[in-house]
Amino acid sequence: MQSKDAKFSIGDVVRHRLFPFRGVVFDVDPQFANTEEWYQSIPEAIRPRRDQPFYHLLAENAESYYTAYVSEQNLLPDAHNGAVGHPQTGDLFEGFDGQRYVLKREVAGRAN
Repeated sequence: MQSKDAKFSIGDVVRHRLFPFRGVVFDVDPQFANTEEWYQSIPEAIRPRRDQPFYHLLAENAESYYTAYVSEQNLLPDAHNGAVGHPQTGDLFEGFDGQRYVLKREVAGRAN
């Protein structure tokens, strides 16, 4: 799902504002849509508001690849640092065009 108010879109490369990881957006929730347990596990001092877009990322850091769920307030654009090395990017995207990832046609068709 894509929110018209979301700052980032599927295929955008972003990095976390506080933690050393980056990734490519593969889904967008218009507001928080994870579990209460997950939300409460975030330290209160850095817990994001629920009423903002949250992004599903194919993420990477210096040690590993994983998926992440991150609030908009904690993301910054990061395409200028190039492609993401996550091995699953090829499952969803045609490739990186220098600015963003291009969603595969068959994946885009399933979303509609």
